[in-house]
Order: sequence, then C-alpha cells, then structure tokens
Amino acid sequence: MSHIAWMAWTWPTAIFFAALALTLLTMTYLAAAYPEAERVGILRIPTTRGDRLFISLIATAVIHLLWIGFAGTDSIATIPVGEEGVEISSLWLATAMSFGAAVLIFRTV
Repeated sequence: MSHIAWMAWTWPTAIFFAALALTLLTMTYLAAAYPEAERVGILRIPTTRGDRLFISLIATAVIHLLWIGFAGTDSIATIPVGEEGVEISSLWLATAMSFGAAVLIFRTV
C-alpha cells in the first residue's frame, strides 16, 4: 500500500470513490439493459446518458471549487456524538447544490 500512501484516505474520500464507482456501474448496467437514444436538450446538441453524467461531474467539480474559493470549508454544525462531537463541513451544502445541478442537467440537457 506504499504506492498510494501519498493520498489522505479518509472516510469522506472513500465514500466519494465508492459513490463514483457505484455511479459508473449503474450507468454501465443502464446502457446494457436499456439502450439509450440521443436526445437534444437546451444545449441544442445530441447527448446521451454518459454525456450528461460527464457534464454533471464537471459541474460538480466547478461548484465545489467555487464554494471552497468563496465560502471556505468551515464547519456549520456539530453533531453531539461521542465526547467531542462530529463537525459538519459547509462543503455538504455544495454537495447538495451539486446533486440539484445534476438532476437539472439530466432533465434538461
């Protein structure tokens, strides 16, 4: 495991990569089970599910980078678990915005 020791493997990091892998597996299953047809949305270009997923992932990265740049990563709440509690980062608000943007992209693009 020394070849990946450079990365901070925390629970949020592991959850992110697990969710990304699950998303890719789901999209692969959907492509095999339900062949997709291109459709034209508000961008006026034909897009597939994979195209819309890619656009959603790029939008998520941009939303999070802008959030970190303008709002920071300060905690917004502390959940009383254990002796010290668990702090909730403001990045969860950016994550909620990203989910909303992804739904909007999948519905309209």
